[in-house]
Amino acid sequence: MTKAELVAKIAEKIGTSKAQAEASMNAILETIQEELAAGNKLTLTGFGTFSVSERKARTGRNPRTGTALNIPACKVAQFKPGKVLKDAVK
Repeated sequence: MTKAELVAKIAEKIGTSKAQAEASMNAILETIQEELAAGNKLTLTGFGTFSVSERKARTGRNPRTGTALNIPACKVAQFKPGKVLKDAVK
């Protein structure tokens, strides 16, 4: 499903225009992004939890040549699905 298809489905479900549905969805996604960028955790009860974790620096290998290379430390976004979402997917 693409973003346009999701927007159309949301607009249909709540009975608004596609423009209003897209504005709402963009606001939600921007808010999630801002919270994660600030290092905060965001929990949507029943759906899941968005969080940020830190990966330590490590040494990796180039699969073609086998040479070692340094992979720097970084922060990554994570999502852990909630019970309701897990049950719905089963």
